[in-house]
Amino acid sequence: MDSSKCPPSLIILSNHIEHYRFMELIYGVDFTSAPRQGKTIVCAEAWREADILYIKKFYRFTTLPSFIDFMERSPTCLAGVDFPLGQPRKLIENLQWGNTWAEYVERIGQMTKQEFVGVLDRYRQNRPNGDREHLRHTDRLVGAISPMKVYGVPVGKMFFEGAPRMLKAGFNIIPCHPTDDLRTVIEVYPALVARFLIGRQSYKSDSKAKQDSVMQSARQKIIELWRLPIFQDKYGFVIDINQHLADECDRDPSGDTIDAVLAAIQAAWALQQPNYGIPATCDRLEGWICNAL
Repeated sequence: MDSSKCPPSLIILSNHIEHYRFMELIYGVDFTSAPRQGKTIVCAEAWREADILYIKKFYRFTTLPSFIDFMERSPTCLAGVDFPLGQPRKLIENLQWGNTWAEYVERIGQMTKQEFVGVLDRYRQNRPNGDREHLRHTDRLVGAISPMKVYGVPVGKMFFEGAPRMLKAGFNIIPCHPTDDLRTVIEVYPALVARFLIGRQSYKSDSKAKQDSVMQSARQKIIELWRLPIFQDKYGFVIDINQHLADECDRDPSGDTIDAVLAAIQAAWALQQPNYGIPATCDRLEGWICNAL
């Protein structure tokens, strides 16, 4: 599907029309720094009514501009994105990049990707082992990798491609950069939901050589469990998803599709918490992974 030509994101079922008009759309976003055919940005669209989170459709974007344009054209929404919205305070202070999130993100946004990677490469040189890629406080709490990492799982490149674009678009970025915009963005970590449901069992891989029936069985188990009372006890709702969309989650061995749903689950959970579940003492320079505690 050509995502730049996506229809408006409101999907209204006749028996939900009056309720839906007053609901905030929830997006769960599985992000990539280099979207393309075969490796898209996947956005799950959902809304919550009472104790049910309805997963209504998936959008897939092959370019970064088409994804940001989609977000800018969306109505009031809460988007949970699965990439680091901030960098470690220690890095920002050592490089003297500014005193606020907006300052250093704007500065990074003026670099090319190669320049950004080069800065981090030089920064790591001659630093002792264990002090080359810093962690944010929130990364330590959830067991996430450093947002400085640009090789292997390149979450640093995701930050580079995502955060400056969202700053420029003026989105309400919590807790880093609150604005009056109707599009609110929070950072989520789909692995937290997966761990609750199936532990640390592997359910996805971008490597075709590693994709097997065991991983598919794990995805099927996730889909089964998010409909059960044990899930509702944890998150306050169960998932309503039609068979076609569930099959997309099941049959995507990269896990991008199911991760978009897991991101939407975290966003929906955050929406019912005071301040999205983010502690008042969190470091706004670094940001916060919702559901980190």
